[in-house]
Amino acid sequence: MSASGAARPGRRGPAAADGGSQPRRSGAASPSSRRSPRKRADDQGAAAKRSAGATGAGRATAGSRGAGGSRGAAGAGGGRARDAVPSGAQDGGGAGAGTPLRLNKALSAAGLGSRRAVEDLVRAGRVSIDGEVVQNLGRRVDPAHDRVTVDGSRVVLDERRRYWLLNKPAGVISTAADPSGRPTVVGLVPDQPRVFPVGRLDRETEGLLLLTNDGPLAYRLTHARYGVEKRYLAEVERLPADAPARLRKGVELQDGLAKPVRVRVVAGTGRRRMIEVVLVEGRNREVRRLLEAVGAPVRRLVRTAVGPIRLTGLAPGEYRALRPDEIRGLYRAIGL
Repeated sequence: MSASGAARPGRRGPAAADGGSQPRRSGAASPSSRRSPRKRADDQGAAAKRSAGATGAGRATAGSRGAGGSRGAAGAGGGRARDAVPSGAQDGGGAGAGTPLRLNKALSAAGLGSRRAVEDLVRAGRVSIDGEVVQNLGRRVDPAHDRVTVDGSRVVLDERRRYWLLNKPAGVISTAADPSGRPTVVGLVPDQPRVFPVGRLDRETEGLLLLTNDGPLAYRLTHARYGVEKRYLAEVERLPADAPARLRKGVELQDGLAKPVRVRVVAGTGRRRMIEVVLVEGRNREVRRLLEAVGAPVRRLVRTAVGPIRLTGLAPGEYRALRPDEIRGLYRAIGL
C-alpha cells in the first residue's frame, strides 16, 4: 500500500528546518596584532565600546526582524536565544512579542507575497486587524497578539509558531515523552521551539501527524464539534460484502456509537482489500475497532489527510514545515 507519494525529499535537520544560522567562526588573526602595545590597547578599548553599543541596540530591537530567512530573536548564534525562551512564551508569544511591525513587512514575511503585492491587498480592503478593515499602509501590527486576516482567512504572523507535517512510521509513540524509552514523534522533529502532536495515532498506525505549539489551532483540529475530517486508508485481511453498509449506519462500540463520515472500498486483490474511512472524531484505536467490529481486521493503517492537509512527498519518518497557505487552510477548516 502506498500512501506517501512519489517524491522523497531528504529529511531536514533542525537548523535547516528552523531557518537558524550556524555560529560564525572568527577567522584568521587580526592585523592589529602587529601594532604597538599602546596602539593595540587603544584599538581594543574602542572596539569594546563599539561592541557594547551594538549589544544594547541589538537587545532593543531583538525579534523585530521578519520571518523568511531572517535570524529573528535567535541572533547570529542560531537557536541559543530561542532555547532560553520559556514554554509559556512559545505557546503565547512570538519572538517579536510587544514589538509592532509594519503591516506590509509582517504580511510579506508570512508568505503573502512581496511587500508591493501585500500593499495592493491592503489598498483593496482585503486585510483586517482584529475585525477592522485596514487600508493604512503605515499601520503597525503586533505579530504575537493581533488577529490579522486576509479575505477572512487567518494569517499567522508570530514567527515563534511552528507547524510540522510528519509522516509517522509504525512503532513510534504519539507523545512528547515515553517512560519506557520508546521512540516518540517529538523526537523526529526539531526540539526547539517545543511542539506537541495534534491528536494521536496509535503505535502501529502510520501516516499524517501534525505537530505544533499553536494551542488554539490544535484544540479545534482535535475536537469533534469543529468537524475537521481525518482520512484513513486501511488494508484489511478480508472485507465482508455488508461491511461498508454497516459502517455507514454506525457501529456500537464499547464506548458508544461510532459512525464514519464516509466509507468507500478502494482496491484490493484476493482476500486483501483496501478501504477508506473518514472520521471527524479521534477515539482511541477507533478505525481499527470499527473495522474489527464488521469482520474486517486491519493489517495496516495509514492516515492520509487531516482537513485540507494531504500526505504526499514524504517517506516514513520524514517531516516538513507547513506552507503559509496550508496554515491558512487549517484556520479556515476550524472557522478561525
